[in-house]
Amino acid sequence: MTASASSMSLETAIKERRSVRGFLDQPVPQAVLESVFSLAQHAPSNCNIQPWKVWIASGALKNHLREQLVEKVVSGVPFNADYEYPGKFDGDYRRRQVECAVELYSNMGIARDDKEGRMRASLRNFELFDAPHVCFIGMDKRFGASVALDVGMYVQNLILAMTAHGVASCAQGALRYYPDLVRETFEIGDDINILLGISFGYEDTDVPANKTRVGRDEFRQSVVFSS
Repeated sequence: MTASASSMSLETAIKERRSVRGFLDQPVPQAVLESVFSLAQHAPSNCNIQPWKVWIASGALKNHLREQLVEKVVSGVPFNADYEYPGKFDGDYRRRQVECAVELYSNMGIARDDKEGRMRASLRNFELFDAPHVCFIGMDKRFGASVALDVGMYVQNLILAMTAHGVASCAQGALRYYPDLVRETFEIGDDINILLGISFGYEDTDVPANKTRVGRDEFRQSVVFSS
């Protein structure tokens, strides 16, 4: 039997979920979208405040937003994210980052010294990987890291719900780099900060980047049992 949103186990959804970087020109039906976002809403949060705010663009609006994002990047408009990138990683964090990059760029046929190819790969983020939909997730600017954890749990719910419904996704920190454009597009007030964006739709299995598979360290690298 083919797995469905109701029959797919949580374990299967967790293991099958991955970042997809190439989508078919096929919109997700509205009924599926509503089912996915309804399921994601069950995420836990501090005192059940449900701090996440979500805006979804499809069709002409998505295409216009994509064009504007690409234009800003190509024109060299400086990033102006509401939240800073953590900076350079080192140690095991750097090792995992490099392993992921090597696997991805190898599948894309991009050599380490191919600066033009790497720039093109980076631009694909702002092209939304040709996804038919993109959503942006934010929260009240007054909130700090503790509430951002709640939003993170919502994002995990969301991408697992998408997986269970056969919808592929790519959570992208790069899509927070031009938050003013996002606020302008969706008529969002200045009281909201943008945390990330998620491109989503149906996977195009012919895209080389989608051959990428990255593993995880054995869980004891992160987990300590004590008694």
